[in-house]
Amino acid sequence: MLTDLSIRGFIMELASSSPAPGGGSVSALAGANGAALLNMVLNLTLGREKFADVEAELAPLKDKTEALYERLVNLIDIDTEVFNEVMAAFKLPKDTEEQKKERSVKIQEAYKKAADVPLEVAERCLEVLRLCPIIAEKGNPNALSDAGVAAQMAYAGLEGAVMNVKINLSSIKDEEYVAAAREKVAAFLKEGAEIKDRVANYVNEKL
Repeated sequence: MLTDLSIRGFIMELASSSPAPGGGSVSALAGANGAALLNMVLNLTLGREKFADVEAELAPLKDKTEALYERLVNLIDIDTEVFNEVMAAFKLPKDTEEQKKERSVKIQEAYKKAADVPLEVAERCLEVLRLCPIIAEKGNPNALSDAGVAAQMAYAGLEGAVMNVKINLSSIKDEEYVAAAREKVAAFLKEGAEIKDRVANYVNEKL
């Protein structure tokens, strides 16, 4: 599994001629890094007397950041798995008309799965972003830059995941599915960009 590799091992695998892992897995990793950074800020805030006034407000967010980085880490491998399913579908036999039809169905199913995964990555990255403002504003000010980086990473993951959704949509024939996915990612990007800019402005004003 990719997530069992060292950082260097993952980078070397990424840099190789193999098409997977690629941008989808990197987007999931970016989102996971953002969620983990938010969790760190919470760990540097919660349980400290000087931040007792925000304890009740921030404490419930810790479970959310942990769940988000755990899921996004899992999606690093899942993204590569679904890409491999697309490649496997293209290798199915096509000697007869029946085989051609079956192969075509399997390819379309695989492309939908390959779009669904980055679509989830994008949504999870947006969930990370939604937690950034309150953690940046209420968390330990000594970790303010970390909260700022978390927002940048989460947005990079979101934007990258959307690119991976779109590249798969170009091969999907189900027009309703494509239209719904395009509408979702447009909304994700709009909200995500607004939050990212808000956090960046807040952090840079305070630093």
